[in-house]
Amino acid sequence: MSSHPHPHQHPIVEHDDLQRKLKARHLTMIAIGGAVGTGLFVASGASISQAGPGGALLMYCLIGLMVYCLMTSLGELAVHMPVAGSFVTYSALYVEEGFGFALGWSYWFSLAVTIAVELVAAQLVMQYWFPHVSGVVWSAGFLLLMFGLNAFSVRGFGEAEYWFALIKVATILIFLAAGLMMIFGIMQGGPQSGWQNFTIGDAPFVGGIPAMFGVAMIAGFSFQGTETVGVAAGEAADPARTIPRAIRQTFWRILLFYVLAILIIGVLIPYTDPSLLRNDVTDIGVSPFALVFRHAGLAFAAGLMNAVVLTALLSAGTSSMYASTRILYGLAVSGRAPRALARLSASGVPYNALFATTAIGALCFLSSLFGDKAVYLWLLNTSGMTGFIAWLGIAVSHYRFRRGLVHQGFNASDLAYRSPLYPFGPIFAIVLCVVIVLGQNYQAFTDVRGRWMEIVGTYIGVPLFLLLWLGYRLVRKTRLVDYEDMPFNCKPAADQATATASPLAQEAPAR
Repeated sequence: MSSHPHPHQHPIVEHDDLQRKLKARHLTMIAIGGAVGTGLFVASGASISQAGPGGALLMYCLIGLMVYCLMTSLGELAVHMPVAGSFVTYSALYVEEGFGFALGWSYWFSLAVTIAVELVAAQLVMQYWFPHVSGVVWSAGFLLLMFGLNAFSVRGFGEAEYWFALIKVATILIFLAAGLMMIFGIMQGGPQSGWQNFTIGDAPFVGGIPAMFGVAMIAGFSFQGTETVGVAAGEAADPARTIPRAIRQTFWRILLFYVLAILIIGVLIPYTDPSLLRNDVTDIGVSPFALVFRHAGLAFAAGLMNAVVLTALLSAGTSSMYASTRILYGLAVSGRAPRALARLSASGVPYNALFATTAIGALCFLSSLFGDKAVYLWLLNTSGMTGFIAWLGIAVSHYRFRRGLVHQGFNASDLAYRSPLYPFGPIFAIVLCVVIVLGQNYQAFTDVRGRWMEIVGTYIGVPLFLLLWLGYRLVRKTRLVDYEDMPFNCKPAADQATATASPLAQEAPAR
C-alpha cells in the first residue's frame, strides 16, 4: 500500500498517551478472560434447560461461527488502526459520526452492566458456602477488588488477567477430561445409556424457535468479551503481529471450550434437572460444572469447582471493567464524552473513566432488592442485546472500510492482516445480528397483556441506541461518511506496529 495519502484522505494525528505494555499472551488471555465467565459457567445451565441439549449446542455453534467472522473483521481493522477506541472509532470513521457516538456510549454501558452481571452471579456462587450472608456484602468486596486490579498500570492488569484466565483454561480442560471419562464409564456419574439425556421428554430440542432465540441471546452474551482484544490493541506492544495471532488463538480455544462443555453438560445432566438455572427464577441455580462433579460423587471437587467459577466470574468482570474504561476514554479523547474522562494517572490509567464505570457496576446492589436470580437474568438480557448491537457495528464498519479502501484506489491485499471471509463474514454477521435482536422475544408481542415489562426489559437497548444516534445526527447535522472521505492509515506495516494513533483524533468532516 502506498505510504502517500490519497487526495481525499484525512491523516490521523497521533497523540494517544496510553502505554503500549500488553504482549501477545496478555491479549489472548484478556479476550479469554472477558469471554469465559458467567456465560459458560453459570448461564450454560439456563441454555440447556430452556432449549434442550440439542438446541443449546446448535445455537452456540451458530453464534460461534458468527463470532469468528466478527473477530477476523475486527482483526483487519485493529491491525490497520490500533487505537483504544477500537470499533467505536471505526464506526465513526467508516459509517457515520453519530453511529460511532451511539455505539460507544451504549457499548460502554453494556460492559459496565456486565460487571454487575458477573457480580450478581458471584453472589449465587457465594451462597453455595454462605447461604445466610447478604449478597450485597460480596458485591461490595468483589467490586473493590476489580477496581483495585484496574487502578494499577496496564501491565499489572495484563499480568493479573493472564494468571486469572490461565486458572480458567486449566480448569475447563480438567472438566472436559473428567466429563469425557464419566461419559465413557471410566468415572462414575455418567448416563446409563450414552445419549439418554438427549432423548428424554422433548429433547434434544425443547421449546421450538422461541426457545432457540432466547438461547441465541445467552450464547451471544457468553461469547461477548472476545472483542475486547480490539480494545486492548490501543495498548498492545506490537499490534501488527500480536493482534492476528491473539484473535486466531482466542476464537478456537473459546469455541472448543464452549461447544465441548455444552455437549458434555447436555449428555451428563438432563435438561429437566431442577438445579439448572431457569427463567422462572424460583430456585437458586448453581453452576452446571459443579453439578457434573456432584453427579460423579465428588463433593470436595464440586466445592473446588465453585471456587474456580468464582475466580472466573471476577476475571470476566475485571476484563469488562478494563474494556469499558478504555472505550469511555476513547470517547473522551474524541470529544464525545466529557474531557475530564480522558485524564490519565502517572501509570497511564484513565482513572476518571474507571470511576464512572465502577459506579455503573454498582448496579449489582439492586439484587438485594429484587432477588439475586431475577436481577441476574434481567441484566444478562440487557447486556446481551447491546452487545449484539456492538457486533453489528463491527460488521458494518468492516464492510464499509473495505469498500472505501478499494474506492480510493488501494489494494486490499497490501493490508498487514486481511479477513479471509470478506465479504461473506460481515454480511453473515449483519443478517444474523439483526434477526436475533429483532426476534429475541417476538412471541411477547402476540400476548402483550401483562408482558409490557418483559418486552421493555428485552428490547430497551434498541430504542436507547437509536435515540443516541438520531439525537447526535440532529444536533451535529452529520451524514453517512462518503467512501472518498474515509481516512486511512497508510503507513508501512512496520510503522503501524509501533503507531500510537489517537482514537478519532481527526476524522472525516461532518457534512
